[in-house]
Amino acid sequence: MDITEFRKRGKEMVDYVADYLETIEQRQVYPDVEPGYLRSLIPEEAPDEPEAYEDVIQDIERVIMPGVTHWHSPFFFAYFPTASSFPAMLADMLCGAIGCIGFSWAASPACTELETVMLDWLGKMLRLPKDFLAGTEGQGGGVIQGTASEATLVALLAARSRIVKQIQAHDPQRSEVEIISKLVAYSSDQAHSSVERAGLIGGVRMKKMSTDGKFAVCGETFRKTLEEDKASGLIPFYVSSPHPLPHHSAAPEGTVRAQGMWMHIDAAYAGSAFICPEFRPLLDGVEFADSFNFNPHKWLLVNFDCSTMWVKRRADIIGAFKMDPLYLKHDHQESGLVTDYRHWQIPLGRRFRSLKLWFVFRMYGLRGLQAYIRKHVGLAKEFERLVRNDERFEICADVVLGLVCFRLKGSNELNELLLRRINGARRVHLVPCQLAGAFVLRFAVCSRTTESRHAQEAWRHISELASELLRGQKR
Repeated sequence: MDITEFRKRGKEMVDYVADYLETIEQRQVYPDVEPGYLRSLIPEEAPDEPEAYEDVIQDIERVIMPGVTHWHSPFFFAYFPTASSFPAMLADMLCGAIGCIGFSWAASPACTELETVMLDWLGKMLRLPKDFLAGTEGQGGGVIQGTASEATLVALLAARSRIVKQIQAHDPQRSEVEIISKLVAYSSDQAHSSVERAGLIGGVRMKKMSTDGKFAVCGETFRKTLEEDKASGLIPFYVSSPHPLPHHSAAPEGTVRAQGMWMHIDAAYAGSAFICPEFRPLLDGVEFADSFNFNPHKWLLVNFDCSTMWVKRRADIIGAFKMDPLYLKHDHQESGLVTDYRHWQIPLGRRFRSLKLWFVFRMYGLRGLQAYIRKHVGLAKEFERLVRNDERFEICADVVLGLVCFRLKGSNELNELLLRRINGARRVHLVPCQLAGAFVLRFAVCSRTTESRHAQEAWRHISELASELLRGQKR
């Protein structure tokens, strides 16, 4: 393919993508295929000779689309939003074309510097304390990770490195292996599985803390657990929470900070909402945290992957990951004016992801992004009202943002059967969760194009299936 054909095919692909998104509502949201469906549709080996572009494009509908779950369908209410917008798609095209691997400032200065500035822009939208911003007198800064799972792991490893260095500074005879064997980290029993996985990868034990009726960690329980663990010779060093812990709930001395523990706030989904003043109080207490992360690629119109992370002391994260072989050094790395993001992450390579933030922030503006968040919250509230008006159903958790947790009143088996019928019909797509032992259905407002009529149609469909199910139960 030469440049002339690329121009032609590129325009055709934009048209195909535009047509796909414009008509996505007409596609079945959840695929009707069995495992292994694709292998029989393509050859067993790659072709020896080049094939025509037209043949490749024709096979998209024949091979790929039958097995696609359409995450951007307005009838997709599963998992979480996967943000997407036309400005972000265009920025991603440019990112792919530039193709730099921005592991250091010298590898592509614009890649590094735009990221630093965009993280400050976004931090100011969230009204983060200045300690977390690079362009201040503070010692912190922001970085784009691939996912919130990566950010959680990076924070845990940085916390592990910090506590080991602190202990060895006072007791040089203690080995790193012996110290790590005593470390213990904490998370809520409602935390994402990635937190527990970070503990497995980091080689430290992870304790899940019980939650109250609002699914928040009980401060008194946490305090007693810390006392017991310290008394048994363990070293509490890290806590991950989806929201700031009240400073009075963290430890016998009064705070997580007083214990020297690293607090990481993982607001993967909810964090986008904090750009709205009415939701910003949910982040109150972030000033006590060491690191904070959320995913613009979930709910801020920036397509995957783009997970933003801030640290209060960049020296902590750099100290855990810094490796400086000769072939990666450059003349400006000791100037104090540049950031080499290879010291802030697990992989070496990184894409020019800040272009997506730059395009979206400029073309939507803060007010446009706030309006988008508020629209989704309004749709969730509308769906909640529909559920509450049906005496057969119950709401299982406060509806604060764009997620509604609900279920039929009755057994877990009844709700499992309802979910199977919902997804089996393939008109809408939901997934479950478990709250206090109950099997619960999740309705998450996900698509950029979801409107009131989609929420209402989804509820009518769910209600009809529930009626059929309950009639069958009475026979």
